[in-house]
Amino acid sequence: MKSSFTIIVPVYNEEENLIRLENELVSYVKDALINTSVLFVNDGSTDNSLAFIEDICHRQDTFNYISLKQNSGLSTALKAGFDTVKSDLVGYIDADLQTDPNDFNLLLPYTNNYQLVTGVRLERQDSLIKRLSSKFANGFRKLFTNDGIDDTGCPLKIIHTAYAKRIPMFRGLHRFLPAMILLHNGNVKQVPVKHFPRLAGNSKYSVKNRFFGPFLDCFAYLWMKRKYINYHIDKRS
Repeated sequence: MKSSFTIIVPVYNEEENLIRLENELVSYVKDALINTSVLFVNDGSTDNSLAFIEDICHRQDTFNYISLKQNSGLSTALKAGFDTVKSDLVGYIDADLQTDPNDFNLLLPYTNNYQLVTGVRLERQDSLIKRLSSKFANGFRKLFTNDGIDDTGCPLKIIHTAYAKRIPMFRGLHRFLPAMILLHNGNVKQVPVKHFPRLAGNSKYSVKNRFFGPFLDCFAYLWMKRKYINYHIDKRS
């Protein structure tokens, strides 16, 4: 049976989290509001993540994976996932389980009226440095994009696949997904979700790539917005 919703899980060196992640995703797929599958995107992991993913996909009929030749970053992993999925809706969640797959059921009801629905982490379970750097980065990005999103870095989103496939991805664009949907004349919605501390593995982000990277990416987004081609065919023979 073709799934209506595919959850992309980008993975880079998360071997310590993958068995727990499998259990949480299997539980969610059983309780999902619509028919759901999972697509792991191994982003060139150098640990045993790929072997774990292969075993998981062998055990679970609704789980599949693709593996990138080398580590290319979250935006590339998402682009590869968007290009691969065939379901009407596509979402993603980080492999570290700092967000709960069950919260996808909080987002799904809004997909009838919104082309992107994103979680917003109201009670962040991160260090003070992480929270402050994310707050400054989000504030600066909102100033540039005017997308109205308070927590664009929340790793729990659902997008209409037709819109996701149209997004011209570049490195760092994962932070601008709501802004890109708005650029395509879509609607966006944010919904409060739970957040948890990381229990295993290491964060892939630092103050440098949480703040300075997004700062530079804002200028790339503004350039692209000014040059972006978007059209709608009114009539045809």
